[in-house]
Amino acid sequence: MESIKVFAPATVANVACGFDIFGFAVDAPGDEVIVKKRNDKQVIITKISGDEGKLTFDANKNAVTVPILAFLKKNGIEQGFDVELHKKMPLGSGLGSSSASSVAGVFAVNEILGKPFTTKSLLPFSMEGERIACGSAHADNVAPALMGGFVVIRSYNPLDIFNVPTPPELYVTIVHPDIEVNTKDARYILRNEVSMKNTIAQMGNVAGMIAGLMQSDYDLIARSMVDFIIEPVRAILIPEFWEVKHAALEAGALGCSISGAGPSVFAFSRGIETAEKVGMAMKTAFEKASIHCNGYVSGINCQGPKVIG
Repeated sequence: MESIKVFAPATVANVACGFDIFGFAVDAPGDEVIVKKRNDKQVIITKISGDEGKLTFDANKNAVTVPILAFLKKNGIEQGFDVELHKKMPLGSGLGSSSASSVAGVFAVNEILGKPFTTKSLLPFSMEGERIACGSAHADNVAPALMGGFVVIRSYNPLDIFNVPTPPELYVTIVHPDIEVNTKDARYILRNEVSMKNTIAQMGNVAGMIAGLMQSDYDLIARSMVDFIIEPVRAILIPEFWEVKHAALEAGALGCSISGAGPSVFAFSRGIETAEKVGMAMKTAFEKASIHCNGYVSGINCQGPKVIG
């Protein structure tokens, strides 16, 4: 195999109560990467589309190639590649844009080399793409993009990550407003200390979310989608957030919160019809404030990255 084309999905991180420990993959949007073997040892980015010229062609500084370089170096593989990155999702959306690129790149290289390593073993390399993109190697977007499904990061040291089964009728609605939220700003405004009362309440919701997903208990999922710690602070960065959340719940959503650091907002629903209705309500709430937005409705993507050509 001399060339391969791979898709890696967008992801929703935090999932209301699970700051930095929950994440799940969706069917769309996502990124596409084309990798071709070279006759030398260089890794070269030959083309980038869909980024409005914002991303660097420096392979040592782009999230799509940094994991590839780390993977090749760690495993002593002396093979070069040409890499094309096609962004099929907005940058800085709160949907794991850099994670999708990181996963697509290293997954493609592993595939083109004949899959010498398991998909899960690619995770530490994918996390290096996150480090270069936002300054820290968080896994709550990278892990679900790579492994698919709903993922829990139990520990970073040592790295301990596992999947949780999800109900078949669970759908997510994502609305991405045309506003900008800087990830570093979204982290900077968070409080360093949290009250014992809020910590206990949050822990209860984290446990409730896991139990609700595993038992297909939609009511328990709904009751657990409450964030006492992060959402109240980050909501100030997203105009009309509370109005959008209210609209989602009125339309029948199980719950609604901020996707990652924002500005995208997501909602869980039971059934695709409700999810689509929720999407219309959320978009209407943003558009009443003259904020243009794009919407997506998806089940939980349990596959993660896939070869598409």
